[in-house]
Amino acid sequence: MRYAFVPVVIAAGLVVMWSSGFVGAELGTRYAPAETLLAWRFLAIAGPLAVWGLWIHTRARRAPVPEPAEAAGGTGRRTGRMTGRDAAGHAAVGALAQAGFLYGVYAASAAGAAAGTVALIAALQPLVATALAVPLLGERVRPRQAVGLALGLAGVALVVGADLRAPGAAPWWAYALPVGAMLSLVAATLLERRLRPGGTAVQALAVQCGVSAVLFTALAAGTGTLAPPADPGFWAAVAWVVVLSTLGGYGLYWAALARFGVARVSALLYLTPPTTLLWSLLMFGDPVGAGALAGMAVCAAAVALVAGGRGPAGPRPARLRRVPAPAGRRGPRDPAPR
Repeated sequence: MRYAFVPVVIAAGLVVMWSSGFVGAELGTRYAPAETLLAWRFLAIAGPLAVWGLWIHTRARRAPVPEPAEAAGGTGRRTGRMTGRDAAGHAAVGALAQAGFLYGVYAASAAGAAAGTVALIAALQPLVATALAVPLLGERVRPRQAVGLALGLAGVALVVGADLRAPGAAPWWAYALPVGAMLSLVAATLLERRLRPGGTAVQALAVQCGVSAVLFTALAAGTGTLAPPADPGFWAAVAWVVVLSTLGGYGLYWAALARFGVARVSALLYLTPPTTLLWSLLMFGDPVGAGALAGMAVCAAAVALVAGGRGPAGPRPARLRRVPAPAGRRGPRDPAPR
């Protein structure tokens, strides 16, 4: 009972912080190109996180007695002892979840794709991730969860439908970019669940942000957009996306994924488009129409369906076989996983 509020805080924080990334992108691109904002977003956070992660690793190595999980052959997720294989896993996840996803979304908007269309395509990530988690990770989705996920997609369509406009002058490939971004985040989610690389959350975020800093810095330098503007509004936007989006949204995404599983995190992401509309209303005065309000209600119902019940379905249980009792003894037989 003492910590019963923790899942609620994580879930609500994920929705609010993840939505802040779209607001921060609009703030930052008012002062500089997307490549500049992305490069300095990760340059500002990669260094401090690297120092913090190395401190955790050094402290763990000096610990005289390993934790029971590590002594039993665990990955060291809680001990802070990250191996080269763990770092490589986090680097791959970061390249997909940060660099791939963010660049696809930002580049699509820069190419002239409608913001509502980009948001709608990105919102397909929960359905794709949950559908692939069944055969690849062995997770189960209850019928009510499947209905909730489909209902969530309908809610997202209502939310962004009022903002949809004709493709206009945007080239056809501009709409392939958010598809690639969505698939990149799906791949990162499934890869992390498959590899389960060791290390603490700080160490994982340090490696992932470091990889993103290198990739986006190289991209900005190659396009001649690395130099930041002197306007303080740009640095305010950088602070926004670093604190709220990177540390808050991205960190809570993996924390929620570890605690709730793919299906429930997918349902929570359905609440980010309507939450973003509220951000825009409060900060930019963008109106919220009747279609958006209806979509919010549908998304809330979808989350209730997926998150309700007695807990996450989890992985499929192992089949049990009967193991005979040792010779000379009588008693009940013990089940053992096959």
